[in-house]
Amino acid sequence: MSDSILIVEDDPMQQKMLGTLLRRKIGFESQVAPNGREALDILGRDDKRAIKLVILDIDMPVMGGMEALEIMAQRYPGLPVIMLTGTRDIEEAVKAIKLGAIDFMTKPYEGERMAITAKNALKLSILSKEVKRLKNEKEGHYRFDHLIGHDGGLQEAVNMGRKAAASDIPVLISGETGVGKEVFAQAIHGESARLGNPFIAVNCGAIPAQLVESTLFGHEKGAFTGATDKATGKFREAEGGTIFLDEVGELPLDSQVKLLRILQQKEVEPVGASKAVPVNIRVLSATNRNLEEEVKAGNLC
Repeated sequence: MSDSILIVEDDPMQQKMLGTLLRRKIGFESQVAPNGREALDILGRDDKRAIKLVILDIDMPVMGGMEALEIMAQRYPGLPVIMLTGTRDIEEAVKAIKLGAIDFMTKPYEGERMAITAKNALKLSILSKEVKRLKNEKEGHYRFDHLIGHDGGLQEAVNMGRKAAASDIPVLISGETGVGKEVFAQAIHGESARLGNPFIAVNCGAIPAQLVESTLFGHEKGAFTGATDKATGKFREAEGGTIFLDEVGELPLDSQVKLLRILQQKEVEPVGASKAVPVNIRVLSATNRNLEEEVKAGNLC
């Protein structure tokens, strides 16, 4: 599907007039929805992100523009939205801008002004994405586009990685040492909704056995000899983002049990704490071991 603009308007005549204007003035075809709910359905099916701009009326049946705008801002950050209304309500305009609208226009509008506003919104969206891309590159964030190769196995892995990035489930990456498991994990994070939040990488095999739990889960002051201060731990450092556990098979069995609790209950229990602490993280793990054999040998729970 070619790039398009989504017009969310319950008046068929307004839909047709605006669609014709956008096609003639800026060369974009339009899709239409009569209310916010149907607009969200269309965006949800837009897997290729062909919709580059939404023009959203405020007063509609089923689901109005303000409610739809709030949901769009959460689900599709960076998608520009221009609001339309039949009244000159300043408070409504301010609210729309605060919710994430890029501009606010009253009906009837001048065709030339609408065309200029739509062009500017599309340009701003492109510039914002480029700034974000450059920022991510500067900060060392990876995407699957950065993985170069035409091997069929790599392409299959990339396709699976992109599916994983679109969800929030735990992922285990297996492969020999040196094949780039951490880079792959960074790409999953880089294409996920958690981008912009921490990516914390931990080499489980490099942590001294007596320090594994305090390093990962944190500890309270005085929890053990030498614990002169409270420590947050790697899991809580990753709050809102992703923690990558490299060589997860090296963890002691009792630490694996605590990891299972984090995966199941989304909470971590620092060493010496009287209660668990909720965490909002995504867990990615990697290993070069054959995990089935490790389970049979009693090395994994």
